[in-house]
Amino acid sequence: MEPDIQQLDRVFLEIGPLTIYWYGVIIAVGAMLGLWLAQRESVRRGLPKETFLDLVLYAIPIAILSARAYYVIFQWDYYSQNPGDIIKIWEGGLAIHGGLIGAILTGYVYARKRHLSFWKLADIAAPSIILGQAIGRWGNFMNQEAHGGPVTREFLENLHLPKFIIDQMYIDGVYYHPTFLYESLWNLTGFFVLLALRKVNLKRGEIFLSYCVWYSIGRFFIEGLRTDSLMLTENLRMAQFISIVLIIAAIITWVVRRLKGYANTRYLDQDQGY
Repeated sequence: MEPDIQQLDRVFLEIGPLTIYWYGVIIAVGAMLGLWLAQRESVRRGLPKETFLDLVLYAIPIAILSARAYYVIFQWDYYSQNPGDIIKIWEGGLAIHGGLIGAILTGYVYARKRHLSFWKLADIAAPSIILGQAIGRWGNFMNQEAHGGPVTREFLENLHLPKFIIDQMYIDGVYYHPTFLYESLWNLTGFFVLLALRKVNLKRGEIFLSYCVWYSIGRFFIEGLRTDSLMLTENLRMAQFISIVLIIAAIITWVVRRLKGYANTRYLDQDQGY
């Protein structure tokens, strides 16, 4: 017989017909905290105070749309039969890689329009992005999604997890791997690693490239535990494939920028060149 299980409500607040879900609240908190950190750092790096506030006005909605589009495309068999569900982002279904693609492209266009260094913006934003991802995974926790395969309660207790996490991982009579937690902790560790790399004063672009490598390594292995992955082939998950591509692309970009002299400016330098 299972012990007393108390699960958390997905709903944060209901006001008449309006329902606000924890999923959205948590993602918003992660985005706002990330913006605050990026704004503070951008001022220290000699950029106008409003640089990142202006950027996120474009980047956040585009990232949400691209994250949803990415997810819907790879689940088209379902959404083609249920088109009304495409807009239901409060139920989950925002693919991080899709969001990153949208945000990075937006950042590149924004930098060109404002005559700023894209790599400088990316370096400043990298810790904020991974911190937002660490926080955002708790939205998956509230939705009881992005979990791994079945485990026993004893397994979860042996991880010394608090009861509220163990209880929330009890879904339809089965306990599951809290992969949301694994990734959240990996990303949180990466946040502190990237902050430390600022002091190392790497060449421009290399903090962002370090983010790509760090996040992708963790995502590759954690994704292998999940049961709700978007699949590329029978044995390869789409997120794992993208992670491999990102790691290779980041390393190649790092080497080429150094060899070609494109990265002579360092992170702590104040100029705004490309």
